[in-house]
Amino acid sequence: MEFLFLVVLILLNGVFALSEMAIVSSRKPRLKAMADRGSRGARTALKLLEDPSRMLSTVQIGITLIGIVAGAYGATALADDLAPFVADLAPGLEVYAPQIAFGGVIALTTFMSLIMGELVPKRLALAAPEALAAFVAPLMAFMANIAAPVVWFLRTVTDGVIRVLGLNRTRQED
Repeated sequence: MEFLFLVVLILLNGVFALSEMAIVSSRKPRLKAMADRGSRGARTALKLLEDPSRMLSTVQIGITLIGIVAGAYGATALADDLAPFVADLAPGLEVYAPQIAFGGVIALTTFMSLIMGELVPKRLALAAPEALAAFVAPLMAFMANIAAPVVWFLRTVTDGVIRVLGLNRTRQED
């Protein structure tokens, strides 16, 4: 059951990664054509692209929270279950079984997160960005509304740091 929960978290991370890549990789004229044919998802994707910073912040918040929960949960729940197996497998290392199990779970979680939570979803998104953007846009718009207070706070702090560093001037062309 713990492993299944971890897999669900990694796949949820994949939904965020796929959504980000599909929406930002979509061609606006194709989304507009889909919207003109009646696709509500395409209209929503176009609205998300009007403020990409908001959508990207929402995705980053989701990915970060999922990563923290997956890491903490996997490291504790699964490592505790795996330690006796490691001790039985290598009796001479029994004293180190909890640490070996912990490291193994971290390595496996990281590997699964990279493959199923990032790389495969992003490749899928690049294969059909507009169709996937239209499909995931309503979910991302909903998530952006939920995350709006956190996004506002992060944007405000980021803008403040940029101003303090004196980097708020617009970039000038040479």
